[in-house]
Amino acid sequence: MGERTLTAAELAGRLGAQVQGEGERLLSGAAGLQSAGPSELAFYQNPRYWAALEASEAGAVLCTAETVAALGERAAGRTFLVCAQPDLAYALALEHFHPRSRPAAGIDPRAFVDPEAQVDAAATVGPLAYVGPGARVGAGTVLMPQAHVGAGASVGADCLLHPHSVVGERCIVGDRVILHAGAVLGADGFGYVLEQGEEGPRHHKVPQVGIVRVEDEVEIGAGSCVDRATTGETLIGRGTKIDNQVQVGHNCQVGPLSILCGQVGMAGSTTLGAGVVLAGGVGLAGHLEVGDGARVGAGAGVIGDVPAGETYSGYPARPHATWLRASAALNRLPELFRRVRALEGRATRKDED
Repeated sequence: MGERTLTAAELAGRLGAQVQGEGERLLSGAAGLQSAGPSELAFYQNPRYWAALEASEAGAVLCTAETVAALGERAAGRTFLVCAQPDLAYALALEHFHPRSRPAAGIDPRAFVDPEAQVDAAATVGPLAYVGPGARVGAGTVLMPQAHVGAGASVGADCLLHPHSVVGERCIVGDRVILHAGAVLGADGFGYVLEQGEEGPRHHKVPQVGIVRVEDEVEIGAGSCVDRATTGETLIGRGTKIDNQVQVGHNCQVGPLSILCGQVGMAGSTTLGAGVVLAGGVGLAGHLEVGDGARVGAGAGVIGDVPAGETYSGYPARPHATWLRASAALNRLPELFRRVRALEGRATRKDED
């Protein structure tokens, strides 16, 4: 039996689940409902995949007790790992079957580490990575090839900086932070003043002298940028997860445990509360406040504050129910236009008579 192979009962014990069915069934991996085979684990949670659940050949399925009950007789002869939160248990199972490898600690001879930098002996600095003067890198942190930690920057413990990720000078990164390839912390904020000079107008750059602070357990996706503050700090709060190609402007404050999906754009000095969810493609104008637990639907354009706990959609963003009614009315505009034209024609003919 392979190192990662477990019986369904053993795996259930690790996941906090209960086995219903063949507890001795061997499981050596995980896959989706449609593709999983007899030695693989799958999970079910979304009702749209009910047909796939019924037809699945997975060796075991993570699901709730209600799902097994709904299957009724169709559950006979199958193995289920029953738990309250199948998606979380599946994530834990994937961690078991696919443990993340960690390179050996030490500084590769092809890396550049400034003599004035402090790199913990338990950290890893890969080939062509850069650690500038006065920078600090904590224990267990891995700088993959061509990662960059600028002068005076600080990266905490157990972080992972993928290739071409950048922590700009003086910026601060907490513990257990992941920066994916091409993520940039501390690029200049976008600030200019139109100067009326003797030779004509020109854009005069406002020096961006602040920093970016990223708290613990943040993950920032590939190609995303968090700009340094003009003065003070741009803040990404604890446990926040940022998807690929997201722009966070200077002096923004992102509260803890927020979710920013792909291609979100935040203009400067906008504040998000705790647990805010911005779906894909959301744009926020500057100097706004989005309250704790608020949600903004995909593609929305936010040009005003969003109250705590509310769900907003559309452009301009408004309460979701209002946006749904407006969208329904918009679809009827051609019909309403024809009716108005017909009424105008009738009124004109009546006047002529």
